[in-house]
Amino acid sequence: MFALTFLGTSASVPSAERNHPALLVEAAGKRILIDCGEGTQRQLLRSGAGFRRLDRILLTHGHLDHVLGIPGLFSTLRLRQSADVMTIHGGAGTLDIVVQMLAGLWGAGRAPIPLEFAGLAEGRVVDGGEFTIDCFPVRHRDTDSFGFSFRTPARRHLRSDLLAALGVPDGPMRGELAEGRPVIIQGGQTIDPEDVLGPPSGGRKLVVIGDTETTEGLSEYVADADMLVIEATFLDRDAPIARDYGHLTAAEVASLAAANGVKQLVLTHLSGRYPDEEILTEATKIFANSRIAADFDHIVV
Repeated sequence: MFALTFLGTSASVPSAERNHPALLVEAAGKRILIDCGEGTQRQLLRSGAGFRRLDRILLTHGHLDHVLGIPGLFSTLRLRQSADVMTIHGGAGTLDIVVQMLAGLWGAGRAPIPLEFAGLAEGRVVDGGEFTIDCFPVRHRDTDSFGFSFRTPARRHLRSDLLAALGVPDGPMRGELAEGRPVIIQGGQTIDPEDVLGPPSGGRKLVVIGDTETTEGLSEYVADADMLVIEATFLDRDAPIARDYGHLTAAEVASLAAANGVKQLVLTHLSGRYPDEEILTEATKIFANSRIAADFDHIVV
C-alpha cells in the first residue's frame, strides 16, 4: 500500500490554491518526498504530515520550482535537531544544482543537517523489503530528468478450501505452510506449500513522473500501473506551446494511460491559465478514470 499526500500541484507559477511541486509518499513506515518546491516545509505542516521520519528526497529534475524549498526545509530540520541523515537522489546535474544552492548559503561542502547524495541511473533506487523504488529516464528540455516506479510485491495466501480438503488443522501447521515450509499431517501425508497456496495477488504499482516533453518511451514503465501521477500543464489546443516549454497536454497523458492499462490517472503540475474542469474534461474524454490533484489531497493505492 502507498499513501500519497499532494503538497504542491502547481506548474512553475504558483497560485493562491496551488503550491510549487512536492509529493509525500508513505510506504511500510517510510516517508519519501518527491521534489521540494518553494514552501514545501509549510505544506508539510498544513497537511498534518509534519517532518517525522522524513529522511529521503527523490528529485525528478533540477528546475527551481522543484528544488527551491530544500534550504528552508533543511533549516527547519536543523532547528528541530533532527539527527537523521537525509538522502537526496537525483541526476548528476540535478545534484550539482542542489550542492551549489546549499554551498551558497552555508559554504562549500556544508549543510545544516547530515546529508548524503545519491546519483540516479536507470534501475533500482531503493529496496525497502516491503516495497521497491526504481527510476527511469524522462525527457524534459535540457535536464537529466527521472520518473519513479514504486512497487509492493504480490503475495500468495493460503486457501482455506484447499487446507480443509487436505485435512490441515487450524494452528501451527498452517503457520508453517504460510512461511513456505512443508508439514506432515495426521496419517503421515506430507503437505507442501504449493498444495495450498493461491495465485499471487495484492501487488501494487505506483508511477510518478514530473515534467516531461513527450510520452515516447514511457509505455514500458507505466504499463499496468495502479496509479500514474503525471504532469498535465497544457491543453491540447496549446500543444505547440507545450512543445516549446517541454511539457505535456492533458490529452497526451490520458492517451498514455489508456494505451497502457493504467487503472487511475492523477494529473498534477497544473497551469493557472485553465480551469480545473476544462483540464479534467479533456482527460476524461480519453481516459475516464482521471482526476485532478489538489494541494493536500490524500490518496491511497
